[in-house]
Amino acid sequence: MKAIRHLLGSSLLALAVMAQPTSAAEPSTLRIGYQKSSVSMVLAREHKLFEAALPGTQVQWTEFLGGPPLIEALNAGSLDIGNIGDIPPIFAQAAGIDLQYFAVEPNEGKAEAVLVPKASTVQNVAELKGKRVALLKGSSAHNLFLKSLLHAGLQWKDVNVVYLSPSDGRAAFEQGKVDAWVVWDPYYSAAVIDGSARVLRDGQGLNPAGSFFVVNHPFAKQHPEAIATIIHTLGKAQRLSLDEPAASITLMAGTLGLQPAVVKSYFEHRSPEPIRPLAAIDIANQQRTADLFFANGLIPKKVDVQQAVFKPLDHP
Repeated sequence: MKAIRHLLGSSLLALAVMAQPTSAAEPSTLRIGYQKSSVSMVLAREHKLFEAALPGTQVQWTEFLGGPPLIEALNAGSLDIGNIGDIPPIFAQAAGIDLQYFAVEPNEGKAEAVLVPKASTVQNVAELKGKRVALLKGSSAHNLFLKSLLHAGLQWKDVNVVYLSPSDGRAAFEQGKVDAWVVWDPYYSAAVIDGSARVLRDGQGLNPAGSFFVVNHPFAKQHPEAIATIIHTLGKAQRLSLDEPAASITLMAGTLGLQPAVVKSYFEHRSPEPIRPLAAIDIANQQRTADLFFANGLIPKKVDVQQAVFKPLDHP
């Protein structure tokens, strides 16, 4: 009987161990790249949500001014995951950079805009023909402006595009060195709220794809089990911004050094749709954008977006 009890106890212990998540599934470190526009990332950082979800992982954060430099860091192996707009991963794939999309945060096109000085006589995008326009190359602003031009009956060659970072773009805009500035939140909301800019048009009606969460391919290959936990954690952060907007606005304003009114405006531009793994519609939208950029000579070769989408372990 004693032997039977010992055997039964050993079996129960083995089952209990098997039922617990193994620390081997957790990465030792998680290096995250984010931007001021990455609301869910910032809230996850401030509330230490990744530390709670992955207790055996050391979490490191790095802020970037835009998607292109974040992609460079991923490519260099100094980041594991990051949050970017729709165009940086397309440029990355065209350049042969080995990253994967693992989640999307849909939007309605309200969080980025073509801006002109408040006193400008320009009343629509078509009137930008022959004028100087600042934007960050390879960013979501690049996509917004191309689609805005085509919608207005213009071609890329019809305007003089000046490629500038958000900070340099703002300086050129305020100094009158460019006639328009294409940028995303919170830079967009900040320029409108301080009275220096007005909106010529935003991305509504131009089939916006949303912002994406991408992962360094080697990290995804080594820690595929962690991706579901990361998506779930980002979802918790996003729900905080929706369920506790006032507290989230105050927290982000203080953390990022922005006026609460700017953060509130940005929150109003966001979609309540949840962060989730990419669906067929997201991949199709992104593929159409990639094809549009290739057709207009803005990327050197065609890309197959589907080939860069993370596939979970249970994917056939």
